[in-house]
Amino acid sequence: MEQGSIHIGTSGWSYKDWKGVFYPGKMPSSEWLSYYAMWFDTTEINSSFYHLPRLQTALNWSNKVPAEFSFCPKMSRYLTHMKKLQDPEEPMSRFFEVFDPIKTHVGPILIQLPPSLKYNKAIVSNFFNLLQHTYSDYDFALEVRHVSWLNEEAITLLKKYHVAWVISQSGVGFPYAEYLTAHDIYFRFHGPGTLYNSFYDNEMLAHYARKFKKWAKAGHALWIYFNNDYYGYGIDNALTLKKMMDIL
Repeated sequence: MEQGSIHIGTSGWSYKDWKGVFYPGKMPSSEWLSYYAMWFDTTEINSSFYHLPRLQTALNWSNKVPAEFSFCPKMSRYLTHMKKLQDPEEPMSRFFEVFDPIKTHVGPILIQLPPSLKYNKAIVSNFFNLLQHTYSDYDFALEVRHVSWLNEEAITLLKKYHVAWVISQSGVGFPYAEYLTAHDIYFRFHGPGTLYNSFYDNEMLAHYARKFKKWAKAGHALWIYFNNDYYGYGIDNALTLKKMMDIL
């Protein structure tokens, strides 16, 4: 079986406290993405969760990275947190008006759900059906925050529609399960202690590196992101993991 691809990065790249830690101190922020892309081949776009970027902004981003670089934008919270996946047609259309023009640079779309959103088969089936029939050119990854999703029916639906289950590692009790529901495996490191503000030691990273190698050997494409962005912890952890995976 052909070895699967491995993509490792961080949940965004534009953090002021990375200046002097990762980004050279005198480097203007307009050059940060290009510099980041010298070290990593992917990043999440966290800002799209709060407000959609202008099309020109997305085009500018795509022009600052190599051809093989992938952005994984987070779906708008208007759809996930306010509409709770119901009546998704209009917000999905607006989202892809921005990202369709840079499709060659887009990896899996991250759909992060709120902790209050319980599993509902009818709503989820309708939403996944839209993804399959209208946005079949894209891959999707679903991050749940409510334990009601940890059931066989929900996982069967994800497998049916080839939506990746996001494996969320955290120290705060986000639902954790290593469900492999699609060709893509999407993994997020949120911090082993305090959310976003704690550091993974080498022992824990080595533990996951062994899993990742096994999954890649089985042919899965891996998308791995560090969301512990404070003080550049995520950068340090991501670079360490790349070394462990022999891709740095």
